Amino acid sequence: MNAKFPASNVPVKLYRNPISGHCHRVELMLSLLDIPYETIDLDMVNGAHKEPNYLKISPLGQVPAIDDNGVTLSDSNAIIIYLEKKYNDGYEWLPQEPVQAAEVQRWLSVAAGEIAYGPCAVRLVKVFGAGLDYDVAKQKTESLFSVLEPLLKSRDYLAGEKITLADVAGYSYISHVPEGGISLEPYPAIRAWLARIEAHPRFVGMARSPLPNA
Repeated sequence: MNAKFPASNVPVKLYRNPISGHCHRVELMLSLLDIPYETIDLDMVNGAHKEPNYLKISPLGQVPAIDDNGVTLSDSNAIIIYLEKKYNDGYEWLPQEPVQAAEVQRWLSVAAGEIAYGPCAVRLVKVFGAGLDYDVAKQKTESLFSVLEPLLKSRDYLAGEKITLADVAGYSYISHVPEGGISLEPYPAIRAWLARIEAHPRFVGMARSPLPNA
């Protein structure tokens, strides 16, 4: 157990949809930092994320959100930064050196931008039936992968040679992009990067959704 987590405290509560990549991003960080946590799955179909009690935790009615012994936060990237800052285990998940810190921040922005509008969006269409423009999302995914593939041939991780918050933020939706109808077979470097993350001893995966029909 992470020595910075007081034994007397209750586990961090993670409010989630179990097949949301944004939620998995937070669960992965909790696990990598060896922080005790419990998951609370919200019945979003029936509006549990809009209930008044939940809106006190996540004012925009979004998942994920956490309750860390009275500290409540929403937004997946904000949460993983908080967890790293509070429960850092001695490893620099968020480097302090200016150039490396900026590299990580750049990929957190990509996670909220290109990944959200590409790999996340194609999966939203195929898995959740979201009314998004699938062709646009597919094009954005392919454009992103055309940048990622050569980058990951030259380095092991998104921000350099060591795993960081950048990889935690990027992993979930890229790993599950086949559920959005896009194969990872043409991208060996991306697949090798995913495998390196999955080889971490405290890695935890997200439940797989059925692949869409060809």
